[in-house]
Amino acid sequence: MRVFDVKSGPMPRHPVRTLCNRLTRKLHRWGAIMIAIPLLVVIGSGIALQLKKELAWIQPPTMKGQGPTMTLGLDEVLAIAGSEPDAEIVSWNDVDRLDVRPDKGIVKVRAVNHWEVQIDMATGAVLSSMYRRSDLIESIHDGSFIHDRVKLWVFLPSGVVLLALWLTGIYLWALPIVMKRKGKAKRQYRKTHP
Repeated sequence: MRVFDVKSGPMPRHPVRTLCNRLTRKLHRWGAIMIAIPLLVVIGSGIALQLKKELAWIQPPTMKGQGPTMTLGLDEVLAIAGSEPDAEIVSWNDVDRLDVRPDKGIVKVRAVNHWEVQIDMATGAVLSSMYRRSDLIESIHDGSFIHDRVKLWVFLPSGVVLLALWLTGIYLWALPIVMKRKGKAKRQYRKTHP
């Protein structure tokens, strides 16, 4: 027998479960709307980062030098990298980082303007000089491209909401299955215990 409330009609059999279902659906709906744009940015840039080793447009392929022995000094590396006009390297202030790869026999010089010069460690020859977009795509991916605070105030909360969406999605997916099994068990019990 169901209990009736004069104002709202029949009372639900399980008010806590009904409230939980309602809140879960609202969280799922509004959370998805709230994180749509940051999530699209993360997904799009994440796909590009997955392809960075496959596409030279994103990240220049790593070349192979003649040997693992470094015969160049740091001043020579700076001078060789500075000979590439697109790199715009005049001093160490123009260099973002050096990436020494002894197994490949090269030194990668990354300029502040995202230009990458790959130099043979043994001969000093320039093996590659290309623009590197992967660092820019990484900064878009984590939100620091806009501002460092966007990382913490937009992308981090979006990640937390995405986790909540995942959890509520599992709940919403599993709920009908559980209810169906409970209903089946009740029907079986009523058949065997009239």
